[in-house]
Amino acid sequence: MSLPAGDTVVTYPDGDLASTGTVLHLQPLDDGRTAVILDRTAFHPVDPVWPDQPADAGVLLVGGRSVPVVAAVVGATDGTALHVGDAPVRTGTPGWAFVVCHLVDDATGIEQGATAAVEADPELRRALSAGHTACHLASLALDDALAALWTKEVPLDGRGRPAFDQLAIASSRILPYGSVDEYRIGKSLRKKGFAAAELPAALGEVTEAANVLLAQWVAAGDDVAISIERDGGGLGERRRWRADLPGGAVEIPCGGTHLRSLAGLSAIRIQLDYDTGESSLTMRTTVEHV
Repeated sequence: MSLPAGDTVVTYPDGDLASTGTVLHLQPLDDGRTAVILDRTAFHPVDPVWPDQPADAGVLLVGGRSVPVVAAVVGATDGTALHVGDAPVRTGTPGWAFVVCHLVDDATGIEQGATAAVEADPELRRALSAGHTACHLASLALDDALAALWTKEVPLDGRGRPAFDQLAIASSRILPYGSVDEYRIGKSLRKKGFAAAELPAALGEVTEAANVLLAQWVAAGDDVAISIERDGGGLGERRRWRADLPGGAVEIPCGGTHLRSLAGLSAIRIQLDYDTGESSLTMRTTVEHV
């Protein structure tokens, strides 16, 4: 069975929860599951390179059957082999096709060339989209609140503030209506001019300042339009999260799913914890919704 020659066309950046496509390839896996690849899908997969947002939950509808999708991961192929969830190259690398692998326990009756529909769970999608949107807003608010602790010029974020999040991020996990971000504050960040020694005493003030800014954005509600700008429809194409915040629009590279506005949210708040021994800062973001 030939391997896909091009990227999966993904429609989840447009907010789609359902789509119909053609089965291009089935790959049996060592654990007994099967990776089903379609030419297009609304299903959001986990990216193994930066696995911040979990995959959608949902089903494949094919041949009169409803088949649970037990996981969805990014796959990659150079035409000789399919790497499922363990691509040796970053998404978008030239010469490679990047595909959504829908993992199923039972692929009976699913054949190459068949028409298949996918349906993603709307409640989980909204919860994760809210968490991911809040994660970006929280990172911008944190950059703003930490601006006074920089003593040298460094790259700026989309709002013109020192880009602490970009420079210090170690990991990010998107949760239903929330997120957890871990930052490393090591020697390299200090050399760039971040006054780490002042952070413990300033933590309460920084948290309050970030939460005040987040409250202002949430209060804007429908006026904060959010979209995904992208270079093309393929999974490997560059995508950018854009939010029209009070004071100007901002963009952040991102391949996840998001809300279309802040309408329906009642609050976004962060909590900061600094571990002096580990030189790490943890930001926990929570979303309250109507």
